[in-house]
This record gives sequence, structure tokens and C-alpha cells, in this order.
Amino acid sequence: MKLTTKDMTSSVRRLMSTAQNGLEVIRFGGLTHDVESSPYEVVERRRMYRLRHYFPDEPAPADGTPRPVALLVPPLMVNADIWDVNAEHGAVGILHRGGVDCWVVDFGSPATEEGGWQRDLADHVLAVDSAIDAVGAATGAGVHLMGYSQGGMFAYQSAAYRFGKGVASIVTFGSPVDIVAGLPFGLPYGLVSDVADFLADHVLPRLPITDAMVRLGFQLLDPVKTAKSRIDFLRQLHDREALLPKERQRRFLNSDGWVGYAGPAAADLLKQFVVHNRLMLGGFVIRGQPISLAELRCPILAFIGEVDDIGQPAAVRGIVRAAPNAEVYEASLVAGHFGLVAGSNASNVTWPLVREWIDWRERGGPLPEQIVPMTEHVPTPGPRSAATRVVHTVGALAEAGAGFGKSFESLANSTVRGSVELVGEAARALPRLTRLGMIQPNTRISLGRLIAEQARRAPLRECFLFDDRVHTNAAVDARIDNVVRGLISVGIRPAARVAVVMETRPSALATVAALSRIGAVAVLLAPGSELDRAIERTGAHIVVTDPENLRQCVATGLQVLVLGGGSTRTLDIPTGEGVVDLERIDPAQVRLPAWYRPDPGLARELAFVLVTGTGERLETKYITNHRWALSAFGTATSADLGRGDTVYCLAPLHHSSGLLVSLGGAIAGGSRIALAHSLDPERFAAEVHRYGVTVVTYTWTMLRDILDARVFPAGHAHPIRLFIGSGMPAGLWRRTTEQFEPARVLEFYASIEGDVVLANVTGAKVGCKGRPMPGTAKVELVAYDPIAERIRTDESGFARRCADNEVGLLLGKAADGVDISSGGLRGVFTAGDSWMPTENLFRRDSDGDYWLVDRTDTVIDTVRGPVFTQPIVDTLNDITAVDLEVAYGLPIGAHELAVAAVSVRDGFRLEAKDVTEAVRAIEPDQRPDVVYVVDDIARSATYRPSTRAVQALGGPRPGPHTWCYDRTSETYEVMTEAHASALLEP
Repeated sequence: MKLTTKDMTSSVRRLMSTAQNGLEVIRFGGLTHDVESSPYEVVERRRMYRLRHYFPDEPAPADGTPRPVALLVPPLMVNADIWDVNAEHGAVGILHRGGVDCWVVDFGSPATEEGGWQRDLADHVLAVDSAIDAVGAATGAGVHLMGYSQGGMFAYQSAAYRFGKGVASIVTFGSPVDIVAGLPFGLPYGLVSDVADFLADHVLPRLPITDAMVRLGFQLLDPVKTAKSRIDFLRQLHDREALLPKERQRRFLNSDGWVGYAGPAAADLLKQFVVHNRLMLGGFVIRGQPISLAELRCPILAFIGEVDDIGQPAAVRGIVRAAPNAEVYEASLVAGHFGLVAGSNASNVTWPLVREWIDWRERGGPLPEQIVPMTEHVPTPGPRSAATRVVHTVGALAEAGAGFGKSFESLANSTVRGSVELVGEAARALPRLTRLGMIQPNTRISLGRLIAEQARRAPLRECFLFDDRVHTNAAVDARIDNVVRGLISVGIRPAARVAVVMETRPSALATVAALSRIGAVAVLLAPGSELDRAIERTGAHIVVTDPENLRQCVATGLQVLVLGGGSTRTLDIPTGEGVVDLERIDPAQVRLPAWYRPDPGLARELAFVLVTGTGERLETKYITNHRWALSAFGTATSADLGRGDTVYCLAPLHHSSGLLVSLGGAIAGGSRIALAHSLDPERFAAEVHRYGVTVVTYTWTMLRDILDARVFPAGHAHPIRLFIGSGMPAGLWRRTTEQFEPARVLEFYASIEGDVVLANVTGAKVGCKGRPMPGTAKVELVAYDPIAERIRTDESGFARRCADNEVGLLLGKAADGVDISSGGLRGVFTAGDSWMPTENLFRRDSDGDYWLVDRTDTVIDTVRGPVFTQPIVDTLNDITAVDLEVAYGLPIGAHELAVAAVSVRDGFRLEAKDVTEAVRAIEPDQRPDVVYVVDDIARSATYRPSTRAVQALGGPRPGPHTWCYDRTSETYEVMTEAHASALLEP
């Protein structure tokens, strides 16, 4: 082909233009252009930020109508000029022409700001909080708070921190909330979490992330696109007019737009929002205050990039669950992360939509069609996410079509993710089980010791939350040491038994841990209980209490130590002889004696004494350090507790569930502990979100009050994954899992004596107590005569093991060195073996799971043989109309009638046919003779329905709400006077 003179001239000109423009790029970093920034002035300068006001000289509207106000927040790694990259076609320019008054937060660069490399996440959230106040004061209007990427996360957090005050709406662009749902390339969360945890702890606090590192990191996220943009630029280098309109944006992306990232802020981001996902779950911490996005009640608009690999759609849509009290909308664009806020797509779609959104909120204009209410699950329209892009490419190259790609993606997302998370669970469980297996009678192990270990390992990690304040491991450990000095100054020594009568509060936890650190024994008593009898039974000689229970404790006549409420509060009873205010003792002035060694407790030594029941049923539980550790590590393992969990301690510390399960499990699992004041459904609902509660502990019917209050209606978003405790009736169990779906129940059983601990880990069998936890005592079920109260033996004289579904006495193998002289058994199955009997009867099903059927002392002795109360209670509780129930034996001559009393839920009606239908699940001989309705069933301090209170009301009486069982028709009928005479008289 022959070149003409014209072609040659054109080529030379193109070559000359390319060379000239290239030289300009080399010398000046880019092409000189006439595109100017929008005018602004800095109206406020603070240590953390500068507040820009764009178009400050713009006159007010002629009609006097105030302009709506927008406050725009950039992400940390991007210059605040992101809002004005395209000047006339950028965010502030378009919004300004739409009548919006624009303000921008400029964090500056940590490389140039004083103390910039030490900034943490809270600094930036509080900066936005301050900027909202400043803009509100200057304009007198509520602000439309807007944030791009992490700037949107700051917008959510700041608005929640101030409970929405002064915020008219929130608009975010590619801002992830549920980090777990949108990890790049479908990476397994367990793997990412572990890496992020390591970086946050050991790398980022020591390594500032410079602007060059930030720029390189973003370019590596999509190297193909980066290379393509540079090739396109070189190809068009000859055409200056074509390049100039995009030159400012190109230079912004290539160099000018990136700023460094302070290490502490990056560490906070990874810790709170990647490792623990607390933006989604709640409970992220700003200067010691727990915050939840559930506090948001203003309207929210989230822009979603369908091909955004950083703020992936699933992660962005997490806001609809994280903020259940807000109206949440979305606008979805076929755009990447940067394209949401800059470029032609943003100019033509994003910012006009934002302007219309503000018109809708401020002036009642129509809601744009592209803005729709957000739904959590939206199918992805084709291969657009990062993970599906990779799979789609692989499938195309293999010429195997979409089916191969889909299968490959499924393999990556399920097999890899599942296996890594399974390995993660095993990695958490193995050290706990190994440590349990290594505990010998002389091993030093105690509550105080574990808390000290946590403080040494991670001093700044959150330990517990109370009254909307967060306390770190180091602060808790220091408080315990101070209480130790106070206790030692008044004569507390190792092995001393000290009664603790306190409400659930930080001081109670500190007291129990301080006694453990000294090596003393904490006798935990419920406030308002029979203190005199309990103290006499337990041998305590001194009482530690809080101001609320001071008078009751003084009445015991023992020396009383008062702790809690701070040194400035006043006491009802003045200090003096018999009353010592520990808050007024200066720990620095206490000289520790030579005998003091912190945390001396050995596994075999007594650590706690619990008192349960009342009157003649008053019982004491003696818990060694080993027994406590067994429950603590067993709970942490069974519930898979980790540092991302927050355990809400509904059960009081003086109950075994509070001490062994809540406190013990959380400490052993490294989880945060949230202490509840009391059982208050409204407070529970608020704190579950604010603290980011993932695990709730209970005892008996405690959750009934929360369910009845309906503070969490079915389908309402919540962060709870698990309820753990003991004694929950079957019907209440079902109601709990239905109302709090997908959370499940983990029911425990622990014997009063010995090391028997059962756990229903899967929760699949409602009402079942499960199987022995790893590391706990070996159990056996032996045949037992509950009327004669003796173990049944075989021809050899050894105890006979029960067959499947046969009711028997549960035994636990006694550990070596345990003294069995107080109730233990020897020679049960072989000569010389030793076992500790429990106080309970069980049956074991064919799967090996154990079901509680009764206590040995509450079996009903009827004329047809023993009747067990627990199956009756569980069956009746499963009736929708039944609220609470008890079953007991009513003496009639030489035997007893099996009687059950029930109360009915408000708004429901219970009829005889309901009872008839329900008890078909029980063998005929085990069905109650009489079922009757009472107005109410009182509960104990641990929320256990009180049989004694029901009996005190008198037995069943003839009437329409008392039904007796007809064994001929196998139905329940209204009890008449004739029935009563036949049944209730000897």
C-alpha cells in the first residue's frame, strides 16, 4: 500500500503531538488544563479536620426559602477533592446547581497533620460528629449526611453515636456494612478474620500506610483495568482535546487523590468491622461507648455498584438489617467503586438522583423510580461480582459454558469457606480441650488467673460492658487488684469464706474475681434471700455487699464490707464498727503482706459456694476451681465462643448459669461480657443492639418475659446467634427459636456435686439435655427404684446399667483424688471404682442423648407406680395457651395423685381438649390425674416456677377450669363434686 503525502503529514503531526504532550506529562505529571475547582472557604479548622463550605458567596434564594444542606465525608485513603474531581460535573457542582448548600469534611493527610499517624477510628467519627454540629449551628438546618466508601461508614457511625440528632437523612456510596457477606473473591471469613486479626494486633499499629502504598493497593485490586486505562491514555496522547476533559480525574486517580492511612485507624477498622463485624452486629466502640446502627431512625439511601469489588452489593445491603428502625432505600448502578461518585455515570445518574432524593425529603417531591426500598436478598444479574467474574472467565476459557462456572463458584464459596471455618472452630476448641485435659489437682487455675491472663495477652481489648460503658481487660484487672488490697486491709485471707450479696454490677464481678485472686471462697447469695440460714449453712463470717443491700446484710450481725457506686455516694447506714466502706480505702496505702501471692488457687480447692432453694429445700453447691474451669472451657467450646462474641449475662452471678456459663464461658472464650441490670425487656431490646449481643444466657423461664413483651417481633433483625442456659421448658424453647430465628438454644445440665455436665449442642431435640461435654466426667445411667430410693443391681451385686429409654439415676465418674465420703459411691460396676450420684433421673434415647425426667425427691408415688414430673411439665408447656406450669404429688392416703397446675397466657383460652391432645405424647400411666388452672404461678429469684407457692394456694377444686383424667376414654373432663370425692378423698 502506497502512503500519500497527506498520510505522511498526518503521521508526523500525530507523532509530534504525542511527543509534545508526553514531554508535558513527564515534566509536570500531566497535561495542563483549564478545569478549575469549585470555590470554597475553610470555615472551621480543628486538629482532626477542616470544614469546607462550597460556594460560600452564593446569595440566599430570593423567595427566602432556606437551601437544604449536605455534608459530604470522604474515605480516609482518598483526598477530600473526590467530591469535586470533575468540577462542574462533580458532586458539589451538580448539587449546588440543584439548590443544595454543600459542606465537606477534609481530614487532611496524616503525613502532614500533627499527630496524623496516631489517629484512630474514633477520632474520625468524632470529627464528623463535630462537623455536623458546626454545620447545623451555621445553617440552622438538619444535614443530609453523605459518605463515600469508608466515609459512608463514618456517616452511619456518627449518626448512631449522636442518636440521629441534626441528621435529616444519610446517603452512602459503596459503603459496606456486613463485611462478612461481601468479602472479595468469596474468600472464607475465617481465613480473612484470622489474617486481619494478626495485622491489627502486630503490624498496622507499627506501620503507617503511606499514600504510595494506598495508590498501589487500589491499583492492584483491578490490575487489568489499571493497565487498560494507561494504555488508553497513551493511545490518545496525540489528541489533547479528547484527553483534557478527563485529565483532572486521571491525575486524581494516578497520584493526587490518594492520602496515607494512620495505622491505629486501620487496625480499628480491621478489628471492629472485619474481625468482629460489629458495624453489622452492633457493639462497636467509640471512646468507651458502645454504639449500634439500630439507633438510626432517619431515612437512608445507599448507592450500590453492581460491579463494585470493594463495597460489594451484599455487604452494602447489610444496612437494612443493621438499622431495623430506619427506612432504608437503595439505588443500584452498573458501576464500580470509583464510578459511583466520579465520572460520567456519577454525573448523569448518581448526583441527579441525590438531588431528587433531597427534593423528596425536603419539599415532598416525587421519589425517583430508580430509588426503591431496600431488600436484603437481591439476585445478582449475571456475572458481575469479583468472585463470579473470575469463575466466569475460567468457564469461558474452558469453553464449558455457564454451568461449569457456576459449579466452580459453588465449590469455591461452599467447600473452601466451609472447610476453613470448620478448621477455625477446631483451632479454637483444641487449645481449650487440651488445657482441660492437662488440669491436675495441683494445677493453678482460677477465675482471677484467667482474667489476669487476658489482661497480659490483650490489655486494650474490651472485657465487659455495663451501663453503656466499655471496660478493657487492663482496666478490669486493675480494679480487681485494687479491691484485693481493700479486702486484705480488713483481714481477708486465703480459704476464708466470704458471703457476696450484690446485684449484677461491675463491682460484683470485681469482688468475686478479687476473692479468687486472694484464694478466698466466694459464697454467692441472692439479694432478698434467707441470708441468716444461708450464712449458717455455708460458714461465711463476713459479707461484701453493695449500697442497695446494705441494710439486709447489716441485719445478719456479721461484719459488712460495702463496695460499688463510687466513693462519693452516701450510705443509708453510717460506717463504723461492723460496716466498712471499701470505696474509701486508698489501695496505694495498703501494704501487701508477705503471704500474698496472686491467684494461688489450685484445681482441687474450693472456689465458690452457691445456695439454691428456700426453706427445707435450701441446698448448697460447692464448686472447686476445677469444676468452674470445666464449665467455663466446656461452655466456650460447646458454644464456640470467640473474641467476636458478646455474651449478655441475663442470669445473675449468684446463679450457676451466671457464674459458670455466662462469666466462665465468656472469660474462657475471650468474649466480651455484657452485664444486665435486671430482667427488663425494653432495656434488653436496646442493649442487644447497642452492645452487639451475639449470645444470651438464661435460666429457667427467664426468656418468657422478653417473649411476652414482644420487643423483638418475629422477623425483626437482631445479632443474637445463641441462647445458652439451663431449665428452659420445651414450649418456651420453641417460642424462643421461632421469635429469634435463626438463633438457637444451647441447653446445659450440670450436677450439684461432681463433674457431670451435659450439653444439647445442636438444639435439634427440643427439651433434651444432650450429651456429656468433652473433658467432663464419664457418665452412666443405672437402674433405680425411685420409691425405695435405691440402685437396682444384677445377680453379681453390681449396679445394672439402663437400657435405652429406661429411666435411671445419672452417675458421674469421680475424679482421682476426690473425697467421696460425703455422698459418693464405691464398687458400683467394678470393685473399688468410685462414682458421684447426681440428684436427677434421666432416660437415654437410642441416639445416646439424655432426657431429664425428674429429681429423685419429687417423683410422684401413685397407686399405679412412680410418675415423673418433667415430661408432664414439658408437655403442658408446649400448649400454646399455657404460660407456666408445675407438677407435684398430692397426698391421698398411702399414695399420691399426679397433679399439674397451669397458668394461661394473656389473650388465650385453655380447654380440656387442648390438654387431652397434648398429653397423648406421654405414656398413659405417666399422665397427670388432675390438671387445673390457677391465676398465676409465682417464680423464684432464678425464674423457676414455684411448686410450693402453688401448693400454698390449696389443691384443685371442682369447677370448669379443673379437669380430671378418664382412663377409659383417655380424655380430660371437667371435675365435678363426684369426681372430687372419688379422687381427692382417701
